Amino acid sequence: MEEMSDELRSLSLDIHSHPELRFEETHAHDVMTEFVRKHGFEVQEHYLLDTAWLATFKHGSGGRTIGVNSEMDALEGIGHACGHNLIGISGIAVACAMKAAMEQFDISGTIQLLGTPGEEGGSGKVKLLDKGAYKDMDICLMCHPAPGPRGSVSFTSCLALQRIAVEYFGHTAHAALSPWEGINALDAAVLAYNNVSALRQQLKPTVRVHGIFEGKDWATNIIPDYAKYLCYVRAPTRKEQEAAMERVMPCFEAAALATGCKFKVTIYGQTYDLRQNKALGDEVAHIVQSRYGDIDNVYGIASASTDFGNVTYELPALHPGYAIPTVPNGGNHTSAFTKAAATIEAHNATLDVSKALAAAGIRTLLDDEFFSEIKKTFEEDKALREMVV
Repeated sequence: MEEMSDELRSLSLDIHSHPELRFEETHAHDVMTEFVRKHGFEVQEHYLLDTAWLATFKHGSGGRTIGVNSEMDALEGIGHACGHNLIGISGIAVACAMKAAMEQFDISGTIQLLGTPGEEGGSGKVKLLDKGAYKDMDICLMCHPAPGPRGSVSFTSCLALQRIAVEYFGHTAHAALSPWEGINALDAAVLAYNNVSALRQQLKPTVRVHGIFEGKDWATNIIPDYAKYLCYVRAPTRKEQEAAMERVMPCFEAAALATGCKFKVTIYGQTYDLRQNKALGDEVAHIVQSRYGDIDNVYGIASASTDFGNVTYELPALHPGYAIPTVPNGGNHTSAFTKAAATIEAHNATLDVSKALAAAGIRTLLDDEFFSEIKKTFEEDKALREMVV
């Protein structure tokens, strides 16, 4: 991995300087598939989705299949403010390091490196999961940069998320001459927003509900006949998120009744909470502590969400966060983090955690007892998922 460091950094900066939105990652798709093909992987371009790809390496006969994830997409207006350029090269680094070890020490097994588009609001991994992209993997590994103490790695969870679009339909009228002839769709959206705000007092502190308004053809002197309220509902587990949804949904109908508007609710893009596999996490934590740095906030709850959560419901998986240097208040989804994701310090931190993930992947191939513990941990966790705390 150290020998590839300069190549990987060039690839990271190339992706960083060509930010592409969800499902538009054509440049990233092309340069990443070219890179892994050059390093001896069999590549399937446009795999199941237009900008997804799969790189495969097999050695020996039989053995387990280690899945690795690379992300590619950026954010509108602020580029790679979530560091997906780093996540992209991390997956490649893990896969290439494992390939080298398998060849050198004659270790049987398969690596499947999956390039996944559309994490930022597109649920790309959910789409790929539904299409069977993960079905042959025994485990899946990836990592994610974040602010934090220098050199630290954490295994926090992420919140389950449900996206909601509520459209209100009214009737236009002159806002000064004859407002009584109108039915105000914006009023309905505002009431829905306020209903949710009032509901928060009765929601658990760990639940997050937030949203924005959208409209079309609005003018100050016209009663709006259309408004949209885009809303996210998040909670620590899928079950808790579904329970919160039952409280939130009546807020939208109440707003329509109060204003006389018709309304339409579209529910889409559900992502599950992130279930970190403790056996894999403990192994990576041991490697990080002994070689590279510190462990911070092991197995806690974070407040963001990721489509990788759905993957962790299907197979044993790990998604550690790791710290890169940034400025105060310069965390993920800020312009400061965009700059941080291009620094050499961020690159070096990415390689450190990638080495630990690669080592855990190799142990999974070699150690039957360890793999049994991974599977046992995964099965035990299934029972916990059905609990509403």
